[in-house]
Amino acid sequence: MIAAADTFRAAAVQQVKVWGERSNVEVIANPGKNTDPAAVVFDAIAAAQSRNVELLLVDTAGRLQNKKNLMEELSKIRRIIDKKAPDAHVESLLVLDSTLGQNGLRQAQVFSEVAKLSGVVLTKLDGTAKGGIALAVVQQLGLPIRFIGAGEGIEDLRPFSSYEFIEALLSG
Repeated sequence: MIAAADTFRAAAVQQVKVWGERSNVEVIANPGKNTDPAAVVFDAIAAAQSRNVELLLVDTAGRLQNKKNLMEELSKIRRIIDKKAPDAHVESLLVLDSTLGQNGLRQAQVFSEVAKLSGVVLTKLDGTAKGGIALAVVQQLGLPIRFIGAGEGIEDLRPFSSYEFIEALLSG
């Protein structure tokens, strides 16, 4: 597996590299400032293809849906993926903070249009957040919840179970 990171968010590349080391995963990144994120993804796809790697993870590092230029970069990244790896099975997941409420739904709407989302990862379910936004995302956007995060550790990310989610939501 290879992971790629662009440099939008401060320290994003370093953070992905630390997780790469912890997971024994190679990370392709360009640490320079003002690096074209699509170029990083292009390089990562080329590296994965040349090494016959079956899984490539791309972290687009904290984009804001209300920043037009950042959304255009995300759209460009998706075009590069579609062009450079046309036969690849692409899972485009939005990591959504469960405490965001309606803003989370708006975020999911915008990202769904730009990145062709195939699902959502719902995080911060370890506190008081009930994750009610999950219901709106599924109902209004038709996006499945793929994973949930209930902490900061690698073991805290787990597949989503609708049964367990509803049980937790109803039990208060």
